[in-house]
Amino acid sequence: MNYRENIRLAIQSIKSNRLRTMLTALIIAIGLTALVGILTTLDAVKKSMTEAFSSMGANSFTIRNRGTGIRIGGSGQRPKRYKAIRYEDAKAFKEQLQAPATVALSVFASGASTIKYGNEKTNPNINVQGTDENGLASQGLNISLGRNFSVSEIELGSNVCIVGSEVVKKLFPEESPLDKLVSVGNNRFKIVGVLESKGSSMGFSGDRSVYVPLLKAKQINANANPSYTITVNVTDNNLMEEVIGESTALFRNIRKVKVTAENNFEITKSDAVAQTLFENLNFIAIGGVAIGVITLIGASIGLMNIMLVSVTERTREIGVRKAIGANPAVIRKQFLIEAVVICLMGGMMGIFLGIGLGNVISLLMGGSFIIPWKFIIGGLALCVGVGIMSGYYPAKKASKLDPVEALRYE
Repeated sequence: MNYRENIRLAIQSIKSNRLRTMLTALIIAIGLTALVGILTTLDAVKKSMTEAFSSMGANSFTIRNRGTGIRIGGSGQRPKRYKAIRYEDAKAFKEQLQAPATVALSVFASGASTIKYGNEKTNPNINVQGTDENGLASQGLNISLGRNFSVSEIELGSNVCIVGSEVVKKLFPEESPLDKLVSVGNNRFKIVGVLESKGSSMGFSGDRSVYVPLLKAKQINANANPSYTITVNVTDNNLMEEVIGESTALFRNIRKVKVTAENNFEITKSDAVAQTLFENLNFIAIGGVAIGVITLIGASIGLMNIMLVSVTERTREIGVRKAIGANPAVIRKQFLIEAVVICLMGGMMGIFLGIGLGNVISLLMGGSFIIPWKFIIGGLALCVGVGIMSGYYPAKKASKLDPVEALRYE
């Protein structure tokens, strides 16, 4: 008997026990939905994070007074916090670094400001940041309207600003925001540029931000002792370690760190944050795989039970088939194929549900839609494996039935 005939008989048997078959397939579908859904979500989040960090430049590193502090769960140590990097220190580093790199300085001025224009005003959730002429590019921000700060505006601390797209939508729904005067707290600024919409990332939204010249941010900063961030963009990735070494030596000298003392600042590569997050996401992936595997084990036990019941119910049929010439191998193949078909039915359902669920969660988190082909192929292969493992014992039992005893059954 060929495989086509076995598949036809398997489908015929499945149709005669639809409710029982669908319940088993549903258990398998739930297991694969959990597995594929979690892995699809993580894959989409990784892709979104990779795009976000790559837009900031792969050949860059930052100098801060503390580490990133990214932790998932309760383990790990809190990052060390050193004395704040002063404006004078950051400016001296930018002026003295002789390496083939571009230096950008920035500082966080306020995270709860209200922007006003005429009778319109925003919610008190606008971030105000100070930056220099290289700051926007170092953060992967592009200007859609207007211009960047000039060098003279940076040096003089002029009352000019560049605003995010969300601020423009709120305050200037029907007119151009360029050259308009807006109030940021107790200060008035002229808008010289508008940023492209970038959405939010890790709780921070560039669309709800206002950027002002670095010196002006120093004057209006709500924090009496702010710490400045130095971002260094290297022209050639092959020179990264060399520039980091030169920057470390220079900044130790500026901060007057003794030869025997450790650095009182942190240097972080641009991809270090992404790598840390990816490592933590791997633990979530392991948990998702464990949940899916446990569910599939339960489904395989249920499927084996159904196949054993099916063998008992069809004992007479097996006897008739053996009596007319079917050998044990043919009977074994028939029941194995039947188990695999049931698994594939549940598997297809679970894969589509998992992909849909994973992408919905990803889109809600600001990620992109993906079709995880490796998970689709892997899920189908897993279904075939579960079907073979669950159906082997019932199939073997059916193939060993004595035809005479089987014909006398019932």
